[in-house]
Amino acid sequence: MSCVIGIDLGTSAVKALLVDRDGKVRAEASRNYPLFHEHTGWSEQRPEDWVEGTIGALRELISTSGVRPDEVEGISFSGQMHGLVLLDEANRPVRNAILWNDTRTTAECREIERVLGPDLLGIARNPALEGFTLPKILWVKRHEPDVFAKAKRFLLPKDYVRYRLTGEIHMDYSDAAGTLLLDVAGKKWSTEILAAFDLPASFCPPLVESHDHVGGVLPEVADQTGLAAGTKVFAGGADNACGAIGAGILSEGLTMCSIGTSGVILTYEQNRDTDYAGKVHFFNHGKADNFYAMGVTLAAGYSLSWFKQTFAPNESFADFLRGVGDIKPGSGGLLFTPYLVGERTPHADAVIRASFIGADGSHTRDHFARAVMEGITFSLNESMAIFREAGKPAGRVISIGGGAQNPVWLQMQADIFGATVVALENEQGPGLGAAMLAAYGCGWFDSLDACAAKFVKHAASYDPNPEAVETYRGLFDIYREIYTQTRGLNQALAAYRG
Repeated sequence: MSCVIGIDLGTSAVKALLVDRDGKVRAEASRNYPLFHEHTGWSEQRPEDWVEGTIGALRELISTSGVRPDEVEGISFSGQMHGLVLLDEANRPVRNAILWNDTRTTAECREIERVLGPDLLGIARNPALEGFTLPKILWVKRHEPDVFAKAKRFLLPKDYVRYRLTGEIHMDYSDAAGTLLLDVAGKKWSTEILAAFDLPASFCPPLVESHDHVGGVLPEVADQTGLAAGTKVFAGGADNACGAIGAGILSEGLTMCSIGTSGVILTYEQNRDTDYAGKVHFFNHGKADNFYAMGVTLAAGYSLSWFKQTFAPNESFADFLRGVGDIKPGSGGLLFTPYLVGERTPHADAVIRASFIGADGSHTRDHFARAVMEGITFSLNESMAIFREAGKPAGRVISIGGGAQNPVWLQMQADIFGATVVALENEQGPGLGAAMLAAYGCGWFDSLDACAAKFVKHAASYDPNPEAVETYRGLFDIYREIYTQTRGLNQALAAYRG
């Protein structure tokens, strides 16, 4: 049996999938690791925790699956975007990694805007946001000069783990696009942006395609995992690019909704010159010489996890959400805005915070739970509205992640998006996309599209209910007003946060 492995390095855990030539997941293993929030708005992890977790997951995968080491033909990666890993001359991390959901860099974002002006969108195709990598680099340079003086290069999270498995340093275009240092259309590090912030070209790793063969498993890693030394390793891609590949978003007219810790609405783009004026992200795809546009809700699944953990920590998610389907669309006039950690699309705002609006004595916990789910979906629909206003069709949406595990939420997505929503038969998200890159890199298929035709299998579909669509259309208009109505209050309250 020939297999490939897809490794998905997430924010809270790493997950490894063993996938055969038919696209069937034969085994999976995962390891959790901690997050560190030393101050409000900070979010960090230890790179060594990623490495130990990945090696542990691979060891379990090989030992429990019964697969022989020589049957694993290749490995590839999906990884959390934007996280900053600074390395010294010996390629050792000089500090903890600063993650995508860290919001300490507002001043650095304003500096980037001031220095680059309109050239930023012209080159990097994305605005300066706290989550991106360049603001993090500038923050360390300003606030930790002794630490920065030791830094000779930077990597993103999955690229550091891959380096530790292979001894080789690279970065793929889809992940590099989220750094604000890449000329996205030109597919090269921007000499203009590097020069503007006095960063040498050597600070950036060599660029490769997501399906490129970039090394082999080191002998010592083979001993630790049970893999064969020299097993082919392929570059991989950003988690959202790999999620798109794993959902089959590889041609025009296809849209993906992904609800994990954060939430994403993503649409395929073939034209490198498509211009959304910075309203949504524009990144290189994991499919070579293609692109995707993407809107992000920072606290999507996290909002629901927070609500459950706060008010029902001892219940399973199934029990917690059991009564949500009995509540009519609109949650009895209760609205939730999922701004627990700020927001990204369409409001690039690190200060705004979440709210419930319209609560009264008739509302039960089920009303609140449904309102949280609806609020997350309303936020995602703001990105959908931007795509539609730009003329992009969005009549069919592939839904993945936690939001695709609940039929009530899938129907809710169909009703709020006003589109047919399709679930996948074996939804493995970015991990499957990583495995597909390995399969393509190994030569199993002559294109990612051919791989998707074999690996990506559609399951149930949900058509919009006209009555619910009408209800949600009116509520969505109200939802969109909440941000502007509460922004000033949130700015005032920020002084009271610990």
